[in-house]
Amino acid sequence: MPQFQYIPLLILLVIIPVMSFMFWYARKKKKNSIRKIGEPELIAQLLGQYNSRSFIKKFLLVTIAMLLLILALANLRLPSGSEKINRNGIDVMIALDVSKSMLAEDIKPTRLDRSKQMLSKLIDRLGNNRIGIVIFAGKAYLQMPLTGDLAAAKMYLSSATTESVPTQGTVIADALKMCFASFNAKEKKYKAVVLISDGEDHDENAVDVAQQMAQEGVVVYTVGIGSPGGAPITDLATGQMKTDGEGNTVISKLNEDELRSVAKKGNGSYQLYTNTEEVVATLTAQLATMDQRTVTEDSLVNYKSFYQIFLVLAMLFLLIELLMSEIKKSKTIKAKVAVTFLLSISVLTVFGQGEKAIIKVGNDAYKKADYPAAANAYSKVAEKNPTNATAQYNLGNALYKSEKIEDAIVAYDKAIIQLAKPVEKSNAYFNKGVVLQNNKKLSECIEAYKNALKLDPVNEDARQNLQKALQQQKKQQEQEKKENEKNKKNNDSEKQKNKDQQQPKPQQSRITKKEAEEKLKALMQKEKNLQDKLRKVNVSAPNKPEKDW
Repeated sequence: MPQFQYIPLLILLVIIPVMSFMFWYARKKKKNSIRKIGEPELIAQLLGQYNSRSFIKKFLLVTIAMLLLILALANLRLPSGSEKINRNGIDVMIALDVSKSMLAEDIKPTRLDRSKQMLSKLIDRLGNNRIGIVIFAGKAYLQMPLTGDLAAAKMYLSSATTESVPTQGTVIADALKMCFASFNAKEKKYKAVVLISDGEDHDENAVDVAQQMAQEGVVVYTVGIGSPGGAPITDLATGQMKTDGEGNTVISKLNEDELRSVAKKGNGSYQLYTNTEEVVATLTAQLATMDQRTVTEDSLVNYKSFYQIFLVLAMLFLLIELLMSEIKKSKTIKAKVAVTFLLSISVLTVFGQGEKAIIKVGNDAYKKADYPAAANAYSKVAEKNPTNATAQYNLGNALYKSEKIEDAIVAYDKAIIQLAKPVEKSNAYFNKGVVLQNNKKLSECIEAYKNALKLDPVNEDARQNLQKALQQQKKQQEQEKKENEKNKKNNDSEKQKNKDQQQPKPQQSRITKKEAEEKLKALMQKEKNLQDKLRKVNVSAPNKPEKDW
């Protein structure tokens, strides 16, 4: 059923009755003026060449043109229906270890960087499968629910760091539970988990959880990254090697036995990371052997707009009105009508160029990762027709991929204005939030996620990212508070130092040498007694450092 995209603009239709009143008033005043001139016979002779009907026709042409322009602004469109897409595939949850032990450099540049590179290539080869991402350290978080949008999956993967999870440690069991909760509980197959970690598990439940998941039809594949000999961990805060509670340098070692046991109980397989291509090829082949199901999905509803027709007709009527004369000259009128027809044909030719074809060129370039070319195509449509929400939205995505962050945000804002459906606006706000969050603009990204949730309360992606952004903002505020306190302390110390320098120097002590020696001896005895007491306390309460890597 046809519908208008910008219904509020239809209020402009009140212009039509206003124009009708003005025409009636002008016509009445014109007649009164003619009556005052003189005799009717004389007036008829003077106005013999005047065609009164042309005055009415010109008004009707302008009125119709105005009506058509208002309808063009409101953009009448017809839903072309949702597109059915059939795919054969499985659901794959990726569990990525982001604990600080993944910063070890026995795999260059770091275990985490190499893991993200490997998973990015794996995502490119998963084709029609749905992807979900869980990141974990001391706790597990759902980074992205299952989706067929592989580009979004790679975007989420690239943003995963050791700072994404505030609690340190390695809890593989929690990560597996989070992956299992993301699957469809009604299905007993078509589900797999790819877990990549150094295996430094700080709990003992991972093997049992993997066995339970296997009973529910989930296959668990594990990839061990690191070396059995291990490597030290660089503390990003200090730039120094991480040490334990006793001051010893921490050596993080690959625990292959743990990962091998998890894979065995999960009916999957374990492999040691050697090089990216080999691991990706093996995982792709293993996932391809699993039973696949056919799923039919609905794409976004497409619309066919008719504003171009109304715009062209409005210009046609205005051209006819402009060339229409109120003087009775038949030949002149015919010539002008012919010119009007030719001009109208040229206008129709200009507006006949389809925007969809240009957008399709941009989409093809985007799929080939030629983001500048895609952005160029979308920009052409956006400049020609700023109300094309699809072009503005796609332009934002292409500009973000081209690392033109500010331009991408501007494009998303324009798309948000043009988009009509709440769900579509919510998705645009969400993409804007992701761009802002990746560029550490936390306050702005939080506002974008909140707007996305207001428009679409079931947008779980926006909810998850909002929680992470709030955590990052809280951490940032705490860090700023500490910096302020530190600066204040330094300022107070400097003031006290200056104050001490201004105070008069104390007079020389009048105590005798013998009295001074006796007091010093007494102080040394007290110090000795205190040290003996502390040794006894240390023996009775041995230090038990906790792992935070």
